Amino acid sequence: MKQIKTDNAPAAIGPYSQAIISGNTVYCSGQIPINPATGDIPDGVSAQAHQVFKNIKNLLDASGTSIDNVIKTSVFIKDMNDFAEINAIYAEYFTEPYPARSCVEVARLPKDVLLEAEVIAEIK
Repeated sequence: MKQIKTDNAPAAIGPYSQAIISGNTVYCSGQIPINPATGDIPDGVSAQAHQVFKNIKNLLDASGTSIDNVIKTSVFIKDMNDFAEINAIYAEYFTEPYPARSCVEVARLPKDVLLEAEVIAEIK
């Protein structure tokens, strides 16, 4: 296993790694919409979704792969009524063939953000 650490994604806020590489697979921890440069969380679901996917992209870049190599995503959202808006933003970051995905509504997320996402990607 190899631990990935980058200043271009939020630092871990607990006893976990930002990402781990095992073989040719990257396992990214859940990313919330923290701007890694400022520590700020943007307002609104649209801005938060963009920040989450930017953080994922940056973490994958630091891992030696790209968002184009994502195999599986898990998206956790505070309110399923935001699904369409989040889904539209998701489609700006992922292209066909789209990764397998699960999306669930949850009661609460760290720092009371509106969404969190994690990915598994392949290193090619």
